[in-house]
Amino acid sequence: MTLNWSDPTTIMFAIYLVAMLGIGWLGYASTKNLSDYILGGRSLGSFVTALSAGASDMSGWLLMGLPGAIYLTGLSESWIAVGLVIGAYLNWRFVAARLRLYTERAGNALTLPDYFSSRFEDKSNILRIFTTLVILIFFTIYCASGVVAGARLFENMFGMPYETALWVGALCTIAYVFIGGFLAVSWTDTIQASMMITALILAPVMAYLAVQGQLQPGQDWAAVVPVEKFDIMKGATFTGIISLLAWGLGYFGQPHILVRFMAASSVETIPNARRISMTWMILCLMGAVAVGFVGIPYFMAHPEGAAAVNANAETVFMELSKQLFNPWIAGGLLAAILAAVMSTLSCQLLVCSSALTEDIYRTFLRKNASQKELVWIGRAMVLLIALVAIFIAQDPNSRVLGMVSYAWAGFGAAFGPIIILSLFWSRMTRNGALAGIIVGAATVLVWKQFGWLGLYEIIPGFIFSTIAIVLVSRMGTPSASMLKSHAVVMEEARRIGV
Repeated sequence: MTLNWSDPTTIMFAIYLVAMLGIGWLGYASTKNLSDYILGGRSLGSFVTALSAGASDMSGWLLMGLPGAIYLTGLSESWIAVGLVIGAYLNWRFVAARLRLYTERAGNALTLPDYFSSRFEDKSNILRIFTTLVILIFFTIYCASGVVAGARLFENMFGMPYETALWVGALCTIAYVFIGGFLAVSWTDTIQASMMITALILAPVMAYLAVQGQLQPGQDWAAVVPVEKFDIMKGATFTGIISLLAWGLGYFGQPHILVRFMAASSVETIPNARRISMTWMILCLMGAVAVGFVGIPYFMAHPEGAAAVNANAETVFMELSKQLFNPWIAGGLLAAILAAVMSTLSCQLLVCSSALTEDIYRTFLRKNASQKELVWIGRAMVLLIALVAIFIAQDPNSRVLGMVSYAWAGFGAAFGPIIILSLFWSRMTRNGALAGIIVGAATVLVWKQFGWLGLYEIIPGFIFSTIAIVLVSRMGTPSASMLKSHAVVMEEARRIGV
């Protein structure tokens, strides 16, 4: 397929992109200072908080990586979805409201490094530096996964060379993040989340009906799907299942998700946001699993589309959409992939920009920089991180799910234990937090290279980081003011029931 401006699919893509840029301009008009640009002035209601958190979480792997894994292996890959649902619920239930409360009380922190520095009274800023370094290292990898997913979409849809598709997909996202900042990202995420859930309900339902229509009288699905694809325990080992379930641990340390909690208009919006977000998430994950599974019998009966899917299983949703729907509807469904890519990539770019602007530029280079200057530095940092991500994504053999798993583990291990313990344990110290960041990140980096025990690197990283925090914290003593601040926040948390 080539780029044809009279083609309905191309027109739908164009309409979608123009709409996102329009929202970016509205975000620009509402951005008055750095707090607006990187945290939306803490003004998000429960609905926007819920859907923007979900959209920024799921990314292109929801419509590409997960369906592709299910298509290749069968239902045994769905353990990832189970782990994610459990982890997301626990994150919403025990972290979201307390983090919203604590970040406001801890110097009105706008970023995670800002929160850690205020929470642990780190006047040396060493905690801020290491936190920012971890964010930049793993987010460049994470951003690269989004760039790859976008490139795959434009490559598949319009026959673009991978190198061209790389730039086109990235520029689509960069434009509205650069213009509108956090408000534009959050508003567009809400629309994108709606598109994603619609696509993930509609596509598998239509594919299911198509497969049902091709069955012979008396046949059931077992006759057209290899029996091992039904087996949720196929090739499963204890280590393998634990590794897939452990994806849920990553939620506690993802900066692009945690920042949504920080941006909620109030703690009172969190419970309703949790219910909305979890409903959205469960339906989307079920849809993604269904897309991959229903694709197995569909492409066994339709070899004309099977070649592309067998060459790259991550295109299964794209091929189903193109074959099952008229071009206008297909264009809308395929725009949902771009929505998934853009929603996560935009938030990741913004978090990186925030870290460089708030935690490096203003802290160390220009303490008295004006708000207008900081906003424009933030925009410049968006461009810088995007260029680095594009450079990393240049390998056409890159796989979206593999890149996401690496970055997900890095954040989960480096920040997850610190977030949890900082909210619940008064005895935690600055040195304990620093040890946790270093040990968690280093464990993931080393474990990934050697692949010991076949265990997903987030598990040892999370465990060793927690141990490091506890041991090092017990070697010191928090200041009286830290203990008092923690007690005040915890009392307020108990009073409002979070």
